[in-house]
Amino acid sequence: MLNKIVLLAIFIPGLLSSCKEDKEVFTAEHKEGMILIPSGTLHMGGDNAQADQNEYPKHDVEIKSFWMDETEVTNAQFKAFVDATSYVTVAERPIDWEEMKKQLPPDTPKPADSLLAPGALVFSPTTGPVPLDNPQLWWQWTLGADWKHPLGPESNIENIMDHPVVHIAWEDADAYCKWAGKRLPTEAEWEWAARGGKENVIYPWGDNELSEAKANFYQGVFPFENTEKDGFAGTAPVKSFDPNGYGLYDMAGNVWEWCQDWYDVSYYSKSQAEKANNAGPEKAFNPLMPYQEEKVIRGGSFLCNEDYCSGYRNARRMGSTIDTGLNHTGFRCVKDVK
Repeated sequence: MLNKIVLLAIFIPGLLSSCKEDKEVFTAEHKEGMILIPSGTLHMGGDNAQADQNEYPKHDVEIKSFWMDETEVTNAQFKAFVDATSYVTVAERPIDWEEMKKQLPPDTPKPADSLLAPGALVFSPTTGPVPLDNPQLWWQWTLGADWKHPLGPESNIENIMDHPVVHIAWEDADAYCKWAGKRLPTEAEWEWAARGGKENVIYPWGDNELSEAKANFYQGVFPFENTEKDGFAGTAPVKSFDPNGYGLYDMAGNVWEWCQDWYDVSYYSKSQAEKANNAGPEKAFNPLMPYQEEKVIRGGSFLCNEDYCSGYRNARRMGSTIDTGLNHTGFRCVKDVK
């Protein structure tokens, strides 16, 4: 997952060298925009040949019942939080070099102050085919981009208040959840909820073919040709596509969603991975990003397709640094059952 630190490599040469299906029919119970997710046993991990190594081995996790937002947090909802608290998101703050360099290789030179001004990464299509192992080719550091200005300072959210909020760093999502009396889901809770009561299925709707009618994702050839067959080039209004078996919307596509857990690529192979209501590892571990602290993101976004990331699969897991929010990163909240 590209982040602010990876971005600096552009300017600093050499910096980067499943669940058991319920036998009864599930009836969604709603409460203030949330749905009660039943308890059960999640058979967690990869479901098909697309699965990455970090999705194995499959393992069982006992899940307690919890409430989950039926949609991703929208611009309107996040605005209510900001209006009530005067909260300033990470993307709206100048970059703290002293904090950032803690996550960089020793002796990394400080970039120009102009690059440390408030801003965020915005997707920028390429003009043709490019190697898909270099995200720097389609992400552009944009000064003035933030949740209120998702495409840069000249953009706004006036006509997209029902779209998911984006440019959200992990601490922004965590702050909203606490204000709302909720929390972020654990990775296990998220996957259990995404599966919608179906066992070992690839997508939230089942194993049947992925199509533009199912979710908001990238049709065409990434990252330069988006046919927009689903009707959207970027985010879509929440509830634009059918919900899963639990009544949850956009568990596949639209925006990546933050989870509570630290991201450890090898966590599934560790014995503690089978703890009930698993809260994840005690610290992050990603050998590709050895100096950085990453949290789990789930669900994919409008930029995922079968050739690049397949993030809308139930088991697909990735990590992103906690200070990073892009214009395809958002979240939803959960709440414990009292």
